Amino acid sequence: MNTKQENIIRTDYSEVMQKSYIDYAMSVIVSRALPDVRDGLKPVQRRTLYDMYELGIRYDRPYRKCARIVGDTMGKYHPHGDSSIYDALVVMAQDFKKGKTLVDGHGNFGSIEGDGAAAMRYTEARLEKLTQDVFLNDLDKNVVDFVPNFDETEKEPEVLPVRIPNLLVNGADGIAVGMATSIPPHNLGEVVDAVKAYMKNNDISVKGLMRYMKGPDFPTGGLVVNKDDLLKIYENGTGKLRIRGKVEVEKAKGGKKLLVITEIPYTMIGANIGKFLNDIANLIETRKTTDIVDISNQSSKEGIRIVLELKKDADVENLTNLLYKKTRLEDTFGVNMLAVADGRPETLSLKQVIEHHVDFQFEVATRKYQTLLNKEIDNREIQEGLIKACDVIDLIIEILRGSRNREQVKKCLVEGITEGIRFKTKTSEKAAAKLKFTERQATAILDMRLYKLIGLEIEALQSEYEETLKKIALYEDILNNYDSMSDVIINELDAIKREFSTKRRTVIENAEEVVYEEKKMEEMEVGFLMDRFGYMRVIDKNAFERNKDAAIAENKYVFTCMNTDKICLFTDIGKMHTIKVADIPLVRFRDKGTPVDNLSNYNSSEERILYVAALSEIKQSQLLFVSAKSMCKLVDGAEFEVAKRTIASTKLGENDTLVLVGKADEMDQIVLQTQGGYFLRFNKQEVSIMKKTAVGVRGMKLAEGDVLEHAYLIAARNECVIEYHDKPYCLNKVKLAKRDTKGTKPRI
Repeated sequence: MNTKQENIIRTDYSEVMQKSYIDYAMSVIVSRALPDVRDGLKPVQRRTLYDMYELGIRYDRPYRKCARIVGDTMGKYHPHGDSSIYDALVVMAQDFKKGKTLVDGHGNFGSIEGDGAAAMRYTEARLEKLTQDVFLNDLDKNVVDFVPNFDETEKEPEVLPVRIPNLLVNGADGIAVGMATSIPPHNLGEVVDAVKAYMKNNDISVKGLMRYMKGPDFPTGGLVVNKDDLLKIYENGTGKLRIRGKVEVEKAKGGKKLLVITEIPYTMIGANIGKFLNDIANLIETRKTTDIVDISNQSSKEGIRIVLELKKDADVENLTNLLYKKTRLEDTFGVNMLAVADGRPETLSLKQVIEHHVDFQFEVATRKYQTLLNKEIDNREIQEGLIKACDVIDLIIEILRGSRNREQVKKCLVEGITEGIRFKTKTSEKAAAKLKFTERQATAILDMRLYKLIGLEIEALQSEYEETLKKIALYEDILNNYDSMSDVIINELDAIKREFSTKRRTVIENAEEVVYEEKKMEEMEVGFLMDRFGYMRVIDKNAFERNKDAAIAENKYVFTCMNTDKICLFTDIGKMHTIKVADIPLVRFRDKGTPVDNLSNYNSSEERILYVAALSEIKQSQLLFVSAKSMCKLVDGAEFEVAKRTIASTKLGENDTLVLVGKADEMDQIVLQTQGGYFLRFNKQEVSIMKKTAVGVRGMKLAEGDVLEHAYLIAARNECVIEYHDKPYCLNKVKLAKRDTKGTKPRI
């Protein structure tokens, strides 16, 4: 019988899930979402740049299709889908997102206004000179470790030997599992100066570093207006930057002024520019400002230019403050300097980022100059052998002519073995026995061409040897002397700064908190209209009076109110939504209006409006609430004067909804109607006045499974007729009874 042994490990399910989730989280954090502090790159960026380098797509060579780059990167190094690779490639080519672009894109790589890049089959790219010289140089000198790729068929660098703190220069953003990074870009020249300052004085403080690196330098320019907060942000690695767009005032024809936005906050790039323009249009629509005559977006490849045409007597300063207060022209940038340091995620201060960078530079420089030193030592050995060979060249030729094969010659040159070699004289044989070349020297001698014996060539060899000795002395000094290595790194940084640095674009200053003085609205009476589809509008009082009959016929809710008032909407799920009358568009009578969903938190798919009234009217009244489970109460209208846009207007039991909310002041009786056909009429005085947070009292005893379908407020002296079973039915004929009784069925 064939029995199969099974090894079943019993463990707690929660432990397995916890371990698996932690493994997954760390994989996302380290291998996908967060940059490495050493080169400031995420794995997808590092792999894409290395692949371009391997494909030979250099800055001085022709562009290559992005599809080729993406396909090669995905096949060799990054098996996570082509869109993630192409998106990373596109961002590295967008000068409005990066402090320094790493990829030179050719074709449509998107725009600052949020247009996407063209498909990868249309666009082309190559490395920028900065990337090639500063990010990928010296990879052939064993400066970083290479690790196997995902299927162990290729090798890829664990980190790129970047010679500047790219984490600061280009910033970073990424969302991992349970953590996110958000680092603003900085000015290359300033960052280099800060690194040099740290190398000259390791005890320098963050405040000392900030004498060189003033703060963020966004590619979109703009202003950082909380300068005093920067020190704390850079010390902790977290905080909030307040950033603003740059606004200029220009004169136009006819004495009008133009408010021109020439630089935008970094957070506005993309679709937020369109949202910004919509927000300004909204301010005009809702009459928050009447100073703006026209808006035009005249932005082009030359830069941002959003023009607001103003009235002659416009208060420019107050309008600018309004834009800062109510739109994204002033925004916050959340800083969280989180990066992978020593294999784990860590929130770093400015000094820690520079410390990690400098440590990495010393490691790279050590490995580079050790490789160069080893190469020169090998060269010295060969050169010494060739010089020595030139001195005994006649003997070597005699050995060559007297030997049967290459191995015999090599043994003679290295070990002095002369057996089997025919010499012309015994003196030559004795001299050959004394030869002691190394293996490398012997190989070089055998590979040497005869023209190397020309006098000038021998002089050149001697000159090369002396140059090699100088290089060895230089490399040994760099490797053995901290100051020498520091000088080398600083000189490289100076060269990078000279070639690639640009002027600062972002202004850093302290600015007062924006104070916007809202102009007092001219109080006036208006007509409010809301149709059965939930479209609401406000019209001029005169237009309302002229079209009153048509307004009542065509709309569900029609009344007049002041433009400083609020509209209250009560819904069947017990919510009250408020809308400022000033926020409702003032239109002509025949205009359609705006959906209530757009003006409030009301959700037409989840709730139904039962009652609409002006707050000024509700405050002076009592409201009756009746639920489907027959809970009733009266609430003083003053309780609904609140600042919040949405509140709970009443407390409902489980699975209960409202069937009536209504003004109860002028009514004296309540009629309840159930789905089962029972009616109950009782006096309003039997319902208690309660707080809006109360459930209420029972209005009617319901049969099992029965619920209220309708509730009515009526005046005893006026007939109230409804349609019941397709016939008119007068509610005043329902037998007057007490609250909390069963009710009666009408005979029709």
